Amino acid sequence: MKTKNNKRRDFIKKTMSVAGAGLVAPGYTFGITHSIKNVGEIVGHGNYRYRVDKQWGVQDPAKVPINDCHEMVMDSKGRIFMTTTGTKNNNIIIYDTSGKVLNSWGTDFPGAHGLTIGGEGNDQFLFITDPETYQVHKTTLDGKILFTLGRPKEVAAYTTDNQFRPTETTVLPNGDFYVADGYGENYIIHYNEKGEYLGHFGGKGEGDSKFNCCHGITVDARNKENPTLLISSRGDKEFKRFSLGGQHLETIPLPGCWICRPVIHGENIYFPVIVTKTWDSYDGMLAVLGPDNRVLSFPGGSKPEYTNGSLQKPEFDGKTFRNPHDVLVDKDENLYVPQWASGKTYPIKLHRV
Repeated sequence: MKTKNNKRRDFIKKTMSVAGAGLVAPGYTFGITHSIKNVGEIVGHGNYRYRVDKQWGVQDPAKVPINDCHEMVMDSKGRIFMTTTGTKNNNIIIYDTSGKVLNSWGTDFPGAHGLTIGGEGNDQFLFITDPETYQVHKTTLDGKILFTLGRPKEVAAYTTDNQFRPTETTVLPNGDFYVADGYGENYIIHYNEKGEYLGHFGGKGEGDSKFNCCHGITVDARNKENPTLLISSRGDKEFKRFSLGGQHLETIPLPGCWICRPVIHGENIYFPVIVTKTWDSYDGMLAVLGPDNRVLSFPGGSKPEYTNGSLQKPEFDGKTFRNPHDVLVDKDENLYVPQWASGKTYPIKLHRV
């Protein structure tokens, strides 16, 4: 009998053979722009409804190859950076909001996964996590590596490099940052802006202070006087909130939702639900979580329903997404979605209605 991990690996192998790949020369990637006429049907609920544009990010795979697309962030100039895996293509692809590729770079991150942007203006930088090489990289926006971190030797649980398989980071205004080791030992490790160890909490296990795949993490500064850390415990289908010092504050159950990372925009939390039923077929949706921790909309899924205060498991609509792995929200509240193990599909855009 196959385990969940074996099924997941088989599914990845199948999807990796779907489309061709090629090389992209950094600085010379000029992609295709698609017309708004390609926009399709409306998804979502209540005040959070969107028109789907599956052609938005599509490119010629011989010129702009991709594999699994993981995460996206936007810089102060409105450029969209995306991570994609593989060794035969650049691991960072840069789009504009029309869906045109502006540039690409980076072949040192074959498992390019988490992508976080920090700093301001011309001092912005990226954090890239790579669970395949067991590293976290801090880079400039044009690809210069500023420093690289491996396993945190200060944490006794790590005795070999391959125990550290980081999936996400988040950055504080002072430059401190946290690394979520979602595919490894499930610790949250705190560093200063120079990459010097400050502390850690979490780890694999049951109970409020432990995680079952701490896949995503972000600083929730909606309460400016008391910012907190919002962290996915994906295997348990819930978010956990912690103080910046690592004290558990609350758990937010989300039945049926295998969550990647939380994204804060305005008063809401946006997040991708990569799977609702099985890792062996295309699945998933997006979610908009209001400030009271109730789901307001499931774009690509069934209408949110609550019974006696508990969220009922949502149903995938069977057509909108193929394992969405992240969501980026722009200033007009349009959504951009990269997808994992999706048959090498390019990211799609949802236009706010």
